[in-house]
Amino acid sequence: MKIDLTGKVALVTGASRGIGKAIATGLAEAGATVAVHCNENVLRAEAVALELGQRACVFQADLASVQACETLVANVILEYGHIDILVNNAGIARFVDAAAPTGAWLQAWEQTMAVNARAPELLCRLVIQHYQTRGQGRIINIASRAAYRGDTAEYMTYAASKGAVVSLTRSVARAYGKDGITAFVVAPGFVRTDMAQDAIDSYGEAFVVQDLALNSLTESEDIAPIVVLLASGLADHATGTSIDVNAGSYVH
Repeated sequence: MKIDLTGKVALVTGASRGIGKAIATGLAEAGATVAVHCNENVLRAEAVALELGQRACVFQADLASVQACETLVANVILEYGHIDILVNNAGIARFVDAAAPTGAWLQAWEQTMAVNARAPELLCRLVIQHYQTRGQGRIINIASRAAYRGDTAEYMTYAASKGAVVSLTRSVARAYGKDGITAFVVAPGFVRTDMAQDAIDSYGEAFVVQDLALNSLTESEDIAPIVVLLASGLADHATGTSIDVNAGSYVH
């Protein structure tokens, strides 16, 4: 089976590193033109876009800002004329001690929900309006195993935000399937990324791996092929589904 995304434009949020970079690379290798979104890591994103080729460009936006989300979609459409694939990958995970004051918890809650839940829904709304003019489009939202099995006390807010992403995706699939719009969830487990490095450094890789059914940590490159498949249209009848990529940590 050969996946050919030539002529397709994919907007990948948080594409300057980690899972987002791997997804952007996989899409570009399949022929897609990738809009490389970043927030602060502009230089790193520019290096990614240069590596991808295929007319890839960098689009900077702080997804905590509603206006920035709107501008992001508008600028991608202005640059390429259309969007075919949206990958909502960008996210943050704020550590909040269970005994932290309410004010500290509230700040972390609002930041997390703005980036992890509100931005994906707003970006979905914006691209859906665009997709409806074209008669089709695909959305892949990156959630987490935490949406299903929960997380530690310090990361309850993160887990809640990723649970929202799952419900959002299923709602999009149910509401817009007749418009030719499909939506999917990919839910990674613990993945070796910069964001996860603090936990690896704190507890050791062996501690993390013991929670898995396999002998090694999931890598960012393990996520990309599934996203490319979902973006291709070959799995459209799986719309609304969630695909776990967590090295069997549910069943271990």
